[in-house]
Amino acid sequence: MPSARNIEQASGDEFTRRDALKLTSAGAAGLAMSGLWPQTSSASQHASTFGRAKRCIVLFMAGGPPQHETWDPKPAAPEEIRGAYQPIASSLPGLQVGELMPRTAKLAHHLCVLRGVSTRDNAHSSSGYYMLTGQPHSPMNNENAKPGAPNDFPSLAAVVKQLRGDGEVFPGAVTLPDEIWNCGRIVWPGQDGGFLGRVADPWQLVCDPNQADFQVPGVGLPQELSVDRFDSRRTLLNAVNRGLDENDARPNLLRWDNRSRQAFSLIRARTARNAFDLEQESSDTRERYGRTRFGQSVLLGRRLLEAGVPLVQVNWTRTPEEMGPNPLWDTHANNAARLKDALMPPMDLAYSALVTDLLDRGMFEDTLIVWTGEFGRTPRHNAQGGRDHWGMCFSMALAGGGVKQGYVHGASDAIGGEVRDGLVTPEDLTATIHHLMGHGPETLIYDRLNRPLPISRGRVLGELLG
Repeated sequence: MPSARNIEQASGDEFTRRDALKLTSAGAAGLAMSGLWPQTSSASQHASTFGRAKRCIVLFMAGGPPQHETWDPKPAAPEEIRGAYQPIASSLPGLQVGELMPRTAKLAHHLCVLRGVSTRDNAHSSSGYYMLTGQPHSPMNNENAKPGAPNDFPSLAAVVKQLRGDGEVFPGAVTLPDEIWNCGRIVWPGQDGGFLGRVADPWQLVCDPNQADFQVPGVGLPQELSVDRFDSRRTLLNAVNRGLDENDARPNLLRWDNRSRQAFSLIRARTARNAFDLEQESSDTRERYGRTRFGQSVLLGRRLLEAGVPLVQVNWTRTPEEMGPNPLWDTHANNAARLKDALMPPMDLAYSALVTDLLDRGMFEDTLIVWTGEFGRTPRHNAQGGRDHWGMCFSMALAGGGVKQGYVHGASDAIGGEVRDGLVTPEDLTATIHHLMGHGPETLIYDRLNRPLPISRGRVLGELLG
């Protein structure tokens, strides 16, 4: 099986003008001298894959999917570690995956599996912050952490939105069908614009695309409001805003004015309404993704990518019945039953459908697919037949957009508890994603005090690129 030790040597192309401008931005020299980010541009190191991904979709399995029953089964381990399910062969020789993901197994030759990911953080919200931003939470292992300084680094989606900007109709990043939160609706940090301000927030769509009467809130005119009346109301609002402009520079109001313009564009533009209209998909396609909130959200995510949104994050979200001890992928009890009955089948359907769909549409090569959660699960089952939080070692998968196809990076120990080879940290992950999307990790953003900071302090994982 391929090892992380087989590191490809990247080409030594000279800096582009764009790279030079980045490195000569205010404060860049000082930061480089202090060692706060890599001093060699990722674009020049790995030129063939820089910007390969025109778009990215992140499938975030909130709650922590188990590595043993997904990407890193341990068939030789005792049942208390191995679990109730056996591994199955995949389309990639030498790679076995959990038996509850048969559709995904057939596509493994297109995937890049990472078996040595680690946050070393066992709390949902702080480990989630780390995975979503590439910055460790302070302090670590802090459950029910809330957004705000000092843990206010912008999310991956927010950084992409800031760097790519918004389009004429669509925003630069969208998350759906809900934000991620702990019991009591305690929202995790690391899902917004952080110190970049609210203008960098990804557009959060709270919706259920599986509903028969699905409509995205705020997109589309009410039946009783004609286009002419809508335009009249917009003209009146613009006049009021101009009057306020004469009295105040009002940066906050300007920010809302920008959002208002985009909201108006979304409401009026046929392309926006079409993108959200899942009825345009065949019934076979909708069934292939799965008639669940997650499955139809992934399908909607694919449509938003096609419409021009650079980054879409689809969160695995709670259902109304998930208010007990086992919400989401947080299988503290009855792990085997929960995986078989509620979690693995809809995930396997939606993920395999997305990969197949992008391949069929010729979008796979320039679309990066990220499958991950905030951490994994403990090697041993607890007394309730569940697995508990485990950030020491877990697995994830990348596909398309410039990563190698049919490749396994890293390895865990015999029980899937510690990284044995090919360590991947959230810093490295975000650096690699940004590189593939055309932004070197040394690219600068500015905090509230106008201090320049690199978008990632990690290493671009050249071993994964191809």
